[in-house]
Amino acid sequence: MPAYISVDVETAGPTPDQFALLSIGACTVVQPRQTFYVELRPDRDAVDPQAAAVHGLSMETLRQNGLPPEQALLKFETWVHQVVPPSHKPIFLAFNAPFDWMFVHTYFIRYLGRNPFGHKALDIKAFYMGLSGQPWEKTSGSHLHRLFRQADGLTHNALQDALDQAVLFENMLAMLERDQSNPVSAKE
Repeated sequence: MPAYISVDVETAGPTPDQFALLSIGACTVVQPRQTFYVELRPDRDAVDPQAAAVHGLSMETLRQNGLPPEQALLKFETWVHQVVPPSHKPIFLAFNAPFDWMFVHTYFIRYLGRNPFGHKALDIKAFYMGLSGQPWEKTSGSHLHRLFRQADGLTHNALQDALDQAVLFENMLAMLERDQSNPVSAKE
């Protein structure tokens, strides 16, 4: 059985080859909610000003207080193994999973040589497209937050965003369950 882990990251820029992974937030999708958060010491100096403006993390503070990436990834891996029952497989879940996955996977391989998620990632936007039949343009964060949560959207704190993503996905799973129990309404 799958065990969905909602993951969000904040980074110094758009790609893990040039820019550092700065923070990882994660939570279980099932209740009781279990959470994980870590800030990493930057392993690269490049900073995209747009990324810095979005998350507001201080590179200098992270250089002083962030965990070295290998330690941060070991903590994250340990947490994943603690919250996922032995008979389940962890599935990486994110809103715009290709971005978050790219950083998390690259860092796991770079520093540990392994990734506890394997190659299992699920994108919430793509899941909603399949669930609803809506086009890509109707999968924006603002649209889905209005539809499922009546909230404003992302805070760009990795843990809070992971928690918000988990709620979005739970609502989508409930929608799927309703549609499967009432096939007529699924077509309306």
